[in-house]
Amino acid sequence: MKHIVECVPNFSEGRNQETIDAIASSIQAVDGVKLLGVEPDKDYNRTVVTFVGEPEAVVEAAYQATRVAVERIDMQQHKGEHPRIGAVDVVPFVPIKGVTMQECVALARSYGARVGSDFGIPIYLYEAAATVPERKNLANIRKGEYESLPEKLRDPAWQPDFGPAVVNPRSGATVTGARKFLIAYNVNLNTPDSSRAQEIALRIRESGRPKKDASGKVVKDERGETIKIPGTLKAVRAMGVFLQRFNIAQVSINLVDYEVTPPHIAFEEVKQQARSLGIEATGSEIVGLTPLDALLMAGRFYAEQTHSAAQSSEEELVQLAIQHLGLNQFEPFEPKKKIIEYMI
Repeated sequence: MKHIVECVPNFSEGRNQETIDAIASSIQAVDGVKLLGVEPDKDYNRTVVTFVGEPEAVVEAAYQATRVAVERIDMQQHKGEHPRIGAVDVVPFVPIKGVTMQECVALARSYGARVGSDFGIPIYLYEAAATVPERKNLANIRKGEYESLPEKLRDPAWQPDFGPAVVNPRSGATVTGARKFLIAYNVNLNTPDSSRAQEIALRIRESGRPKKDASGKVVKDERGETIKIPGTLKAVRAMGVFLQRFNIAQVSINLVDYEVTPPHIAFEEVKQQARSLGIEATGSEIVGLTPLDALLMAGRFYAEQTHSAAQSSEEELVQLAIQHLGLNQFEPFEPKKKIIEYMI
């Protein structure tokens, strides 16, 4: 392929395998795309799908997957640990090769206009495609989640970019846009206490936490806006969650620019913060795919700690990263299935 776009739609279904398989099959049926990964999570009740292809083919595959999802997923019945606003929760388009960010913005707009019209779903544009600054951050759009949509759609400031400004009870809303490669990276803790995971998330995420006075009241500036205490890591979004199937808490992290904060820096920071709370970070996981460079950076970091950087091959660096990040804790981390350059 001369022009490669990655699409990583997130669907609000992680338990019904028949639905997950139907979504995956709809993508595979489109010529010009390659399905790279399908990762359901039962606790999150969410599936992350990754595929690549030529730009127009990727848009068609995203549309077909959306068609299947809105037929099969009923948000009125949905419960899960992960924030969500709709059956097809978020559909990002990512430039990989021979494609600009602005071209991916155009793809997101094309997808959004078609889905909004055909399925009666409110569509919001985010990241590089955002039409107003408040919608650049996905968390702002998702605030209040699916349950808040009736109120959100009554607010003139939250009219959708495409589709009707009315609630779709079954499908909710969908967010689409264009962004850099994002690494969904989660760090596991040796405690079931999600409040401690949330405390770590507040300490590390770039947006930080509201400042409070001695009585615990949120401090505001002269304009009445909440004053924030920034977190320790740039280009990081995070929250604490509980994973029932493993009976552990997890710091769920989005590395929105892995060149600014790569996985190993996030992992080491979580380790340090966890120890200050009397717990340990025991391992981590990458949901979806990762660029090779992110693992090589981690491998070099840990190789330097063991004074073996000069003798380390690419394969050895990747294995060092897997070992020190604890990526095998839940299931074997297979580089040929998790590194995007090895998959394309």
